[in-house]
Amino acid sequence: MTEPILTQRHGNILQVTLNRPEAYNALNLEMMEGLGKAMASAAVDDSVKGVLLTGNGKAFCSGGDLKWISQQSEEAGSVLYRLAPMFHLAISEIRRMGKPVVAAINGVAAGGGFSLALACDFRVMAQSASMRQAYTSSGLSMDGGGSFALPRIVGLARAMEIMAFDHPISSALALEWRLVTKVVSDEEVGREALILLQNLAKTPLRSFAWSKKLMTESFTNTLETQLELERQGISECAAHPDGQEGIRAFVEKRKPVFSA
Repeated sequence: MTEPILTQRHGNILQVTLNRPEAYNALNLEMMEGLGKAMASAAVDDSVKGVLLTGNGKAFCSGGDLKWISQQSEEAGSVLYRLAPMFHLAISEIRRMGKPVVAAINGVAAGGGFSLALACDFRVMAQSASMRQAYTSSGLSMDGGGSFALPRIVGLARAMEIMAFDHPISSALALEWRLVTKVVSDEEVGREALILLQNLAKTPLRSFAWSKKLMTESFTNTLETQLELERQGISECAAHPDGQEGIRAFVEKRKPVFSA
């Protein structure tokens, strides 16, 4: 049987590929489980400095496999109630991982694929690719952290528009709405995402991890809680060899040399 999740190393960057091209990389039970495991493994592997997430074939991810869901013996609500935590584990691992995760959106990202892309720290999108919220057009509500990420990225008014009307979003519009970091030619999407990650891998990972944590938790924390978290973060970063090197380099007026 074909593996639904493929992994490949590019030095210290792990590429995770959704591998159901015949189904436009729709999410089924095996793919959700494999994705969660791949992200959890990357999070604790010290040799991995960043993760590139993409799809095999013409799609990034077309969302949940509704055809597969409809073929199960249980009714759809029960199936989705059981499946959702598996998908949510992958989303949570991406958001909690102290490493950069970049989506290389090589084709359509719809439904759960849209939410999955939004969970990543950065998104590089192929010029011919498109995004679509998709849930509401199938009579469903958003899942996979999409309702959390979308208004934080584009604002509540725009998020409501995307939710209510569910128009396809072209790469040009995605860039205008700040849904993606950059748009590149179809042939360059994987390469550009990898270059972005390789550049990030040269920066102090402890600093990135704490900054990502602070940004993620800022929307739910009180000011006092956030200030205390900032105090913990900056003191821990300063105590780390990379923080010490950064401070020395600033004082000595030179470029810092951080640990690999």
